[in-house]
Amino acid sequence: ERDDGRIEVVCTTGMVADLARNIGGDRIAVVGMMGPGVDPHYYKASQGDLAKLTAANLILFNGLFLEGKMEDIFAKMARSKQVLAVAEQIPEERLLRPPEFEGNFDPHIWFDVSLWAQTIEPVVARLSAIDPDGASVYRQNGARYQERLDALNQWVVEQVELLPEASRVLITAHDAFGYFGRAYGVEVVGLQGISTVADYGVNDVTQLVDLIVERQVKAIFVESSVPVRSIEAVREGCLDRGFQVEIGGTLYSDAMGAAGSGADTYVGMVESNVNTIVGALR
Repeated sequence: ERDDGRIEVVCTTGMVADLARNIGGDRIAVVGMMGPGVDPHYYKASQGDLAKLTAANLILFNGLFLEGKMEDIFAKMARSKQVLAVAEQIPEERLLRPPEFEGNFDPHIWFDVSLWAQTIEPVVARLSAIDPDGASVYRQNGARYQERLDALNQWVVEQVELLPEASRVLITAHDAFGYFGRAYGVEVVGLQGISTVADYGVNDVTQLVDLIVERQVKAIFVESSVPVRSIEAVREGCLDRGFQVEIGGTLYSDAMGAAGSGADTYVGMVESNVNTIVGALR
């Protein structure tokens, strides 16, 4: 317990930290590990992180190997501490298992707002178990946040419907947007695989250029947590073929935006991404 009596909750990604804040409110102190623009696929825990994790009353992480380099630490911690992988609470039949991911699930569940909302209940339950006095507060906060996400999900559906069907093609640096594509009827193509640890080659660029030129795709997108050069190579390849494709803007994929960016909450991140995508492809 902290001096102020609040429950200390250590979270990996900004999305998980934001989930915790919305449910825990004033009863918890959220300690985030990964800042804006940090790629969770590569993240290794520092000594400072280990101290935070050791001091935590609850550790929340995404799971499904998003934080691949920290899986062992979480497994060890789970023997003696409260540890919850929020994405692993979702029924497996709702998860995507892309062929290139060799038997693993796609961890980027937050791109389907209705799926991310299913992480609320497990967090409410776990916080209530640790802090029974706060159970009714966690339940109320969870219900309020569920309503907010239901409205957000509906808004995303309506925004995507503004795009002509032929324009519903989203091309990004890595395959983070599969759940977005499935949920909202958008064809998604990434240059890299699901984990940014996998590299891309000349062949991938050529295939993507062929697709863009053939379909006359207006815009392609960079991601805040992935180097720009991969998408620049695609744009240059299109120019060599005499086709001008715009860089439609920056999407927040594996990390939220910086404080004050408007994308520094989960809801803000989703709104920013959808506005960027729809604005560039219309």
